Amino acid sequence: MTAPLSAWHNPLPPGFRWPDGVRAAACFTFDLDAESPILFEHPEAAGWLDVMTHQAYGPRTGVPRLLRILDRQGIRATFFVPGYTAERWPGTVRDIRDAGHEIACHGYLHEGAHSAPDEATEERRLLRALEALDTVAGVRPAGYRAPMWELSYRLPALLAKHGFRYDSGLMDADHPYRLAVSAEPGAPSIIELPAHWALDDWEPYNYLPGITGTGLIASPADVIARWSLELDALTDEGGLFMLTNHPFVSGRASRAAGLERLIARAKNTDGLWIATAGEIAAHTETLALEPVVHVQPAIPQEP
Repeated sequence: MTAPLSAWHNPLPPGFRWPDGVRAAACFTFDLDAESPILFEHPEAAGWLDVMTHQAYGPRTGVPRLLRILDRQGIRATFFVPGYTAERWPGTVRDIRDAGHEIACHGYLHEGAHSAPDEATEERRLLRALEALDTVAGVRPAGYRAPMWELSYRLPALLAKHGFRYDSGLMDADHPYRLAVSAEPGAPSIIELPAHWALDDWEPYNYLPGITGTGLIASPADVIARWSLELDALTDEGGLFMLTNHPFVSGRASRAAGLERLIARAKNTDGLWIATAGEIAAHTETLALEPVVHVQPAIPQEP
């Protein structure tokens, strides 16, 4: 027997609420990295055919499989796409668009903000990414996810300046919130859709000798069990289950099959809204939320 909504008593933050009849939300997202993160960190790998095919598995084989799963399950997902990936795999990006999924921005060559020496560099990378997505797919994305989830304190202001409505990657909350782009009084704001490393497939699954991973590759049975626990717990908390997958990682057969079981579990969860990142951000924009201000900490000096 399904409990009435009034019985759930979700501990929601002040001013936050989900749409009527909803107690929590789940968002299935895919970072279509392909070759981009390896080329940024290890440009010499451009000459390594083995490594490049490992990354090309995503757009070549993983994405078609994942699109079939999403179609069978009848849900829409959000694909965060680096500009370089769009240029190298334009047909794949257009297939995602034509299947009705949201396309959001994921940098140009998967450049994390920690590597950017100044604001001009960050802005140049952002504009290059936007140009690529527009040229390839005719998309002006509403959302952004920082490569490696690396954000500088200056990046939110750049996102607002260039028309982004939301970011997904900060890790200080279980619920969406309004993010002030600076500590200045009256500063504009965007929506933040928090994420976390525990809900990312890279850590348990990914391995490239000498590049990433330990060689201890987890079983999909274990990973899906762990994600299911988080799905259930966040639903009980009235939170946002923000899952981050990579097609070259979770597009492989047994992992994709496990992901489909997780999606089916989410669909069978009472009161759980499965939506794109853009849809969740659009709902959050309608709420009268006090913006959260992130103030950079001062480093204590030695006495």
